[in-house]
Parts: sequence; structure tokens; C-alpha cells
Amino acid sequence: MTPLLFLSIAAAGGLGCASRFFLDGVIRSRTRGTMSWGTIMLNLSGSLLLGLLTGFTSSQLLPGSVHLIVGAGFLGGYTTFSTASFETIRLLQERKWVAGTANGLGVLVGATALAALGFWLGSLA
Repeated sequence: MTPLLFLSIAAAGGLGCASRFFLDGVIRSRTRGTMSWGTIMLNLSGSLLLGLLTGFTSSQLLPGSVHLIVGAGFLGGYTTFSTASFETIRLLQERKWVAGTANGLGVLVGATALAALGFWLGSLA
């Protein structure tokens, strides 16, 4: 890995993190309730985008360096599965069994399905 590629991935990660912070705030300001819809929507959309990106790269429409910068960098900062896991545990500790289970399984299944869909769509190109 070249120094320029490393710095590009790091900068993209910072932009992804800033985007997550901004969008999570926007979503939280418009939703209420037990579920953390901001984290859920960011992880689901990030999974779809990473699937698309991977599909485009596997179809050789994008070079591997773009995949690293956007995928590992930007989308790595944009998504936050550790926060999703923390929020699932918090819900279960509060004895909100249905919400905790829906959050944990919903994000896991939904993110995997959307990544697969994105990969499939990206591979069609």
C-alpha cells in the first residue's frame, strides 16, 4: 500500500464518520421511540452501498484502489456495527425483548440481504 492510498483511505474514513454523525443526527431529530433508527438506516444503507461497490469492482468497472478508499475508508467510517451491537444489548438490558431482538436480528439479516442485493446489482453492470 502506498502512502497516498493509505492517506486517501484515512481521509475517506473521516468523511464517512462525519457523514454518519450528521445523518444520524438528522434521523434522530425526526424519529422517536425505542429503536435507534439512525444507526439502523446507516448500517443498512452502508451495506447496500458496499455490496454495489464490491459488485462494480468484481465486474472490473472500478479499480481495487477505489474499492479500498470508498469501501474500507468511507463506508467503514459511515457504518457502525459496534453501535448497533451496543444498542441491541442496551435494549435487552432494559428488558425490551422484542425491540432488542428485532434490532439485533433485523440489522444482521437486513444488512446481509442488502449487501447481497447490492453485489448482485453491481455485478449486472
